[in-house]
Amino acid sequence: MPVELDERDRLLLNNVQGGFPLTSRPFLEIGERLGMAEDEVMARLQRLLDEGALSRFGPVLNATALGGARTLAAIHVPPERIEEVAATVNSFDAVSHNYQREHLFNLWFVVSSEEPAEVERVLSAIREKTGLPVMDLPALEEYFVEVTFHFDV
Repeated sequence: MPVELDERDRLLLNNVQGGFPLTSRPFLEIGERLGMAEDEVMARLQRLLDEGALSRFGPVLNATALGGARTLAAIHVPPERIEEVAATVNSFDAVSHNYQREHLFNLWFVVSSEEPAEVERVLSAIREKTGLPVMDLPALEEYFVEVTFHFDV
């Protein structure tokens, strides 16, 4: 089901992308800027997460610059197992997200960790739990692309 966004949801979403305040009470600061209470800001964001309008809300860290590691991985999953395998992949904290594609390799996901060896441990555990080969595609070069969505208010 599509998520219904009211004007205050759209205003909030326009203002939490990039430049998030690094203060002890960032939701209070955002709320003051937008004419909302701190509790309303947090409740709206939580509802958008719960309803699936947002898949995650948090920082995007450069794991490799912080001494960790990150890789893109893909699996060819039989269609009848896609939900099961996606749930297995999602069960690992080191997996930030996954998505299904219309391709031979139809399930793609990103694994990041503070410890480089953890990435291989997660990939190995996914292979073992699913019984499927996992294609590991580590980045050869990093690029930063910022995408900001604008919601009409």
